[in-house]
Amino acid sequence: MIQTETDKHRDNGAHDEDHAHDRRVEPRPPLRPPLRSVAVWGPIAAVTLLALLVIFGAWRRISERHDQQNFVQRTTQLEVNVATAQRDSKPKELILPGTFQAFNQTTIFPRSNGYVESWKVDIGDNVQAGQLLAEIATPEVDQQLAQARAQEEIAKVTADRWRDLVQKNVVSKQEYDQNEKAYEAAKANLQQLEKIQGFQQILAPFAGKIAARNIDVGTLVTAGTGNSGTPLFSLVQSDVLRVYVFAPQENAPSIHEGLAAKIVLQEYPGQEFDGKVTRTAGALDPQSRTMQVEVQVPNREGKLYAGMYGQVKFLLPDDNAPIVVPGDAFVFRAQGPQVVTVTNDHRIHWQKISVGRDFGTQLEVLDGLKENTEVVMNPTDDLREDIEVQVKRPEKPKPEGSVAQSASSR
Repeated sequence: MIQTETDKHRDNGAHDEDHAHDRRVEPRPPLRPPLRSVAVWGPIAAVTLLALLVIFGAWRRISERHDQQNFVQRTTQLEVNVATAQRDSKPKELILPGTFQAFNQTTIFPRSNGYVESWKVDIGDNVQAGQLLAEIATPEVDQQLAQARAQEEIAKVTADRWRDLVQKNVVSKQEYDQNEKAYEAAKANLQQLEKIQGFQQILAPFAGKIAARNIDVGTLVTAGTGNSGTPLFSLVQSDVLRVYVFAPQENAPSIHEGLAAKIVLQEYPGQEFDGKVTRTAGALDPQSRTMQVEVQVPNREGKLYAGMYGQVKFLLPDDNAPIVVPGDAFVFRAQGPQVVTVTNDHRIHWQKISVGRDFGTQLEVLDGLKENTEVVMNPTDDLREDIEVQVKRPEKPKPEGSVAQSASSR
């Protein structure tokens, strides 16, 4: 049986309808995501992404700001000159007035009455110890001495006779003792007069120079001292002179035996004489709060004279030297006296201090500053607290030896 095209088309259409009917009868479930998962994780992912974007933006802005600040700070950082606060270890110069005195000085008086028979030395003469200066005639002493010799001889003979009689029991022991003591007294009187007669020769007690001669031949002199006696000579020993000064209480602990000193006199401008401390009083005068100090000055050339006025200069080491800062580092603000210090990481710090003495170019710091702290010279208000600065330290001077060596190499 022959099938036409129309029949074929009809059959195909019917076949398709059968297949469609079969699909409608058994439909497939649609592929859709679960509604619960989308509802939960969708907002979380969105919030997380938004937070990450915010954090990244904030971090970027902070990083850019920090980089900008560092750049500005590097390009606009202040440069400051600094000095180091140190203890004033330089020796202090102390100048005190003083009067020269001879190492030994005395006025020679006679020890017996008489008149000047001769004098051997005059003003300005140098004499040695024991040298004869003058002779005094003492006729009264000579007469007394002759009488004393006679009395001593009589007393001696009498004592010898009574010694023989007491051995023979002719006289009593008491009578013998009395005569013996009389002999001893006469002998002592004779020795005394002999010594007085020895004072007829005036001898120098020590080596020195005759500063005064108060007698002449025939001058009547009286034994004694001071107003009761007649001064013969004035003798001074000026090879070494003494200078007495009075040191203030604050300097007394630094002055000790053996300390060197310089002597300055107006009569010798530009010249200094060497001296040395030989002794100190070891106590202060309660009235003046000063301590007496003796300085000895050699005078071999004889340029210095006893009684001269001069000045004694000491270089005193200060064991308790204060901390000092340059005067240009000091600032007085409403908070009080301050200095600007630089920390180890080159940051500014305004430090309040307590100021002591003013030495002109330097100030004494009593409290508030440690030794070896760097302070800013000529600080200004631009130096705000905790800002970072560039530090410019002073150049250290080159040793003289290296300078000389470099000069010689050229």
